[in-house]
Amino acid sequence: MGNARPQTRHSGGPAGEMRGAVTPNKLLIFAIALFTFAMSPLPAAADKNAEGDCSCVPGQVIVQLANSADLNAVAAQYGLSLTPISQVANPSIFLMNITSGQAPQQVVAAMTTPADPRIVFAEVNRKLSNAEREGLSWTQGRSWAIGRSWAIGGSSKGYGKQYFPLRIRLNEAFAAAGTRGLRIDNEAPVVVAVMDTGIDLSHPAFAGRLVPQSQMWDFVDNDNDPSEVGELRQDPSYGHGTHVAGIIALTVPDAKIMPIRILGPDGSGELWRITAGLIWAANNGADVVNLSIGYPERVRLLKDLLDCVDVGTTPTGTTFPEIGTKRLAVSVASGNGGNSAMIYPAAEQADGMLSVGASTRYDSLALFSSYNRSWVDVTAPGEDIVSALPGGRYGVWSGTSMAAPIVAGITALVKARYPTTFATPHDLLAHVKETAVDKRFNLQPFGEVRLKRVDALCAVTNNQNCPIPQNAALFSGIEVFSVR
Repeated sequence: MGNARPQTRHSGGPAGEMRGAVTPNKLLIFAIALFTFAMSPLPAAADKNAEGDCSCVPGQVIVQLANSADLNAVAAQYGLSLTPISQVANPSIFLMNITSGQAPQQVVAAMTTPADPRIVFAEVNRKLSNAEREGLSWTQGRSWAIGRSWAIGGSSKGYGKQYFPLRIRLNEAFAAAGTRGLRIDNEAPVVVAVMDTGIDLSHPAFAGRLVPQSQMWDFVDNDNDPSEVGELRQDPSYGHGTHVAGIIALTVPDAKIMPIRILGPDGSGELWRITAGLIWAANNGADVVNLSIGYPERVRLLKDLLDCVDVGTTPTGTTFPEIGTKRLAVSVASGNGGNSAMIYPAAEQADGMLSVGASTRYDSLALFSSYNRSWVDVTAPGEDIVSALPGGRYGVWSGTSMAAPIVAGITALVKARYPTTFATPHDLLAHVKETAVDKRFNLQPFGEVRLKRVDALCAVTNNQNCPIPQNAALFSGIEVFSVR
């Protein structure tokens, strides 16, 4: 097939147990660009299906023990293999095989109802995927292009001259910052990891902008060739990672991109694989991580990791020695439900992350965006964004997946301009939020919208009274998102 994955493979990746050496302290800007979203968990009723249809990996369960010495006894009691598949964190969180034949959610229920005092938490190894794909109840059945078949075509000229760089005043920001992604203290490039469906490594948009292949990884095929797999037009998730990476390349062009493939050809992944991807990024020099996943329920393992990449520990005292003293600032797309329903991890409201909704070229809220002012922190252009597609092509897509990498890129640019200023990720991200354009209006079904549309120029000049654009009269109306 014309777009088939190259056959040459490279070995030598991480071992099954995700424990890595602690590298020097580094603030990592960890941008979860939300939306190669989670293949959503089914509703609670489906989770209780006796045959195990919980949208999770069959035959596996995730469990954290207060004391690892209890592992054998817990495994024996609940019908688990005595040898974990993998483990992370302290106290240890184990990925375990189920040997009893029970469904994962049945094992979790047995561990937690009533609560077993030896167990801190237990959950299924939930399947996650491109949340903007068709057929997910929590995206209202919309494709991630929101009813639009994404357009193949466009050109490198259209890519460079589209509206969003003008809207966020990108060229002015480059001039004011004196950098386009190189740290001003040592001229090292900020590194942005893109955790997604992979990317087209040979696309012209990425020429000279990729990390060495030894720093890339594919957690689907377990090698260091994170090329996208699929056929353009036939596979709805194919091209998503390339498109997201192209937005980052345009927003912070002197940065380096680290592709990490965590989603398969159908856009699906799993919770443990995503955890491994975050740890890989931290241990291989990433400064920015763009992770595009989501789901309609809280997931404890990822929530704990997000807490730790901000302040080093969770409220309950869990740490992740695998990332050592590294810290990640997280940009998470809010989802494409067109309503206020919470999507996670965007709705977690951890200090070290920003939840990102999508705005339009008119500085209104895109009507496909999930939004509620209680949990969506900022917005960025996400409608009709031109970016790279596999095979050297360019195309137009819409979604919060397109908005979050813009926030990731601006965060990386701020990191390059102020490489040692911010002590914590939430300090860095608070700066991006506080320097956004604060436009407010009412819009149904969302109620009061506080747009907080990010602005690159205000971010790099520390202007916390970022002005509404001078042509505000043109942008004052609410644009209707037309489906075509």
